[in-house]
Amino acid sequence: MDSEALRKLSALHPRPAGLTLHYGTAGFRSAAQHLDHVVFRMGLLAALRSKAVTATIGIMVTASHNPEEDNGVKLVDPLGEMLHPSWEEYATQLANAEEQELEKVITEICQKAAVNLHKDASVFIGRDTRPSSKKLSQSVIDGIQVLGGQYHDYGLVTTPQLHYMVCCQNTQGQYGKATLEGYYEKLSKAFMELIKQSHCSGEFQRHLKIDCANGIGALKLSEMKPYFPQEVLFHIYNDGTKEKLNHLCGADFVKVHQKPPGGLDMKPNERCCSFDGDADRIVYYYKDTADHFHLIDGDKIATLISIFLKELLAKVKQDFKMAVVQTAYANGNSTRYLQETLKVPVHCVKTGVKHLHHKAQEFDVGVYFEANGHGTVLFSKAAETKIRQLVKEEKDNEKREAAKMLENMIDLINQTVGDAVSDMLLIEAILALKGLSVQQWDALYADLPNRLLKVQVADRRVIGTTDAERRALTPPGLQEKIDALVQKHRLSRAFVRPSGTEDVVRIYAEADTQENADALAHEVSLAVFHLAGGKGAPPQPI
Repeated sequence: MDSEALRKLSALHPRPAGLTLHYGTAGFRSAAQHLDHVVFRMGLLAALRSKAVTATIGIMVTASHNPEEDNGVKLVDPLGEMLHPSWEEYATQLANAEEQELEKVITEICQKAAVNLHKDASVFIGRDTRPSSKKLSQSVIDGIQVLGGQYHDYGLVTTPQLHYMVCCQNTQGQYGKATLEGYYEKLSKAFMELIKQSHCSGEFQRHLKIDCANGIGALKLSEMKPYFPQEVLFHIYNDGTKEKLNHLCGADFVKVHQKPPGGLDMKPNERCCSFDGDADRIVYYYKDTADHFHLIDGDKIATLISIFLKELLAKVKQDFKMAVVQTAYANGNSTRYLQETLKVPVHCVKTGVKHLHHKAQEFDVGVYFEANGHGTVLFSKAAETKIRQLVKEEKDNEKREAAKMLENMIDLINQTVGDAVSDMLLIEAILALKGLSVQQWDALYADLPNRLLKVQVADRRVIGTTDAERRALTPPGLQEKIDALVQKHRLSRAFVRPSGTEDVVRIYAEADTQENADALAHEVSLAVFHLAGGKGAPPQPI
């Protein structure tokens, strides 16, 4: 390690006094002006991680659905998955180290993680469209180069595209070509092959209005347009030319506010969807003839995909184990529909994509979506091999056709991470193949009315949870109080969990009516305020 170069470059990216940041599921996020030292140091860490695992590592500069003034950075592991949890701790240590301690911390990480500094390092870099992203990317490069690493800067890409590139690179091209063209070709070809098998002639099926949150999704969808035939009519709104990123638009805005985004003119029964700022989440929605807004979130997306998969798996007659993975935020009626009507096993895990992804890997076919619209489908290596073999060798027409559809699904889905573009194409293909309108999809089941609230507390760590965050262990008496409040309403449940990023406690409640869901959420928020050290004025009724 060149100590002098490290000192010199580190001085160009100084750490502001008193600033402490933690690496969470979304990496680091903060106001952009506080991040220069962090991204420089994550360049260092990416090089160390690459040397440790002898593979290419990804580093993405984005803050997803946060306001435009914020930014963030996260690392991508060799198969396109999230950074290993043990390295999240190293990331936090490195980001918060004092200037003069930096070399010492790097040496400690090398000892703990058995990093050979003489090995080569290779890092792929991507960034979103925020005004601060280009300069921060340059700081990442400074960090990589201090440790003698090689890098490839992809520039402006969606987060899922970077995950895809890293996976392609480390599977020696088995997963695909590590280029944007490779990504567009693979997805568009699989999509066109799938809808070729559709008997639905309806032109209406192909019209879709897409709110791109004034982010990177608009740029990349525009680049992808030439790969589709003329009859695929994707109309892009909030393309970033007029308004600020994520301002009154995007998947997070639509999900949280339960209303359409600005900048998109909706006519009755038109199918619309929204990406988030870095295009790794998607939600659908429409307005009915009475002008009522209907949201189709991650739960209903998972249900649609599961119906289609279950039908195909039944046709190929293989003993594949399929399951859906959800978090406690999944609507109770989606869980009931999957378990009781579809007869698909459902597993609940802690909030956070890494927990969902990890659980989904246990099955031949694992579907996971968070209610916020982030999700994907994972196929085991054995299942994928068998499906591709059936396409080549199966004599029975129906079995072979079903296997062919599954093979195209495997190629269309970005299995590394939730991907709004890939998920959108999969949904559009399924709707076309099944001849379903957006209203018919929505009518599969009715969501239970629900309410999300948050309460500010002095210290979020006073809340301890168990049972995939569905029950509170601490403070004493809180869970008993929640249980008593839930008893007062029909079809109700409620849970509380600490935020991963700020001193607030998040509250979720659902019940048979919106009024009861609101009342339950308010009562639980009061209990949290009084038992968990609430700050400021007590919560007011909704």
